[in-house]
Amino acid sequence: MLLQYRTAALAGVATQMFWGFLKVMVIEAFFTHTTSPQPMTFQEAVGYVWLGQAFLMAIVPWSGDREIQDLIRSGAVGYDLLRPTDLYNFWFTRALALRTAPVILRAIPLLGVTIFICPLLRFSSLSFPPSFAAFVAFFLSLIGAILLSSALTMLLTVSMMWTLSGEGLNSILPNFIIIFSGMIVPLPLFPEWIKPFLNALPFSGLIDQPFRLFIGNLLPNALFNVLLHQALWIFIIVIVGRLLVNRGVKKLVIQGG
Repeated sequence: MLLQYRTAALAGVATQMFWGFLKVMVIEAFFTHTTSPQPMTFQEAVGYVWLGQAFLMAIVPWSGDREIQDLIRSGAVGYDLLRPTDLYNFWFTRALALRTAPVILRAIPLLGVTIFICPLLRFSSLSFPPSFAAFVAFFLSLIGAILLSSALTMLLTVSMMWTLSGEGLNSILPNFIIIFSGMIVPLPLFPEWIKPFLNALPFSGLIDQPFRLFIGNLLPNALFNVLLHQALWIFIIVIVGRLLVNRGVKKLVIQGG
């Protein structure tokens, strides 16, 4: 169903291209005037920015599944409760689709533009990974990032069982995610004293670590630690999500029908 919205995807590509050009110019101004050595090169920072724009909708859990939240609000979620399937797995699969479809509709076209067309326009572009091993490491970590994002999406979705509108957590959590994942400023450019905290959070496994594997700022031999970090947080968040779903279903009251 999500693959049908091709016009919206094209509009999204144009929007992300605009913000990508803007952020690259800001990064260029920073590297031009900085007087101290930075933990990443200008070309690495540019690649980091373009990857962030390409995978913005695929990796960042902007909100829960709106359709499921509407079902909970209206009481129509009772139909899902009657299905002979595991409710959490059923909803998690939908969340996975929400995160995967944008990769096909938005990320691939935008990556093509930034890799092949931007150099022709003499604008800072995204380069290919420095090695095949770096590409494989990025690809595997991207799968982990999508699964982690889907688990976080489930937390936002299930929050509707505990609130009247569900907008509170859906508005607050994504703002923390885009800041602490590296979407606004690459995490290597943060002050040294806060980096251990940022690296320990699950959000670094969404954007920072996979992107640094792609641009070569993080060596492919770091893949095991990246996947371990992602797997640990996926396990924790899924367990919490399952507990919330099971408890939420027990307290759910559906009127009418």
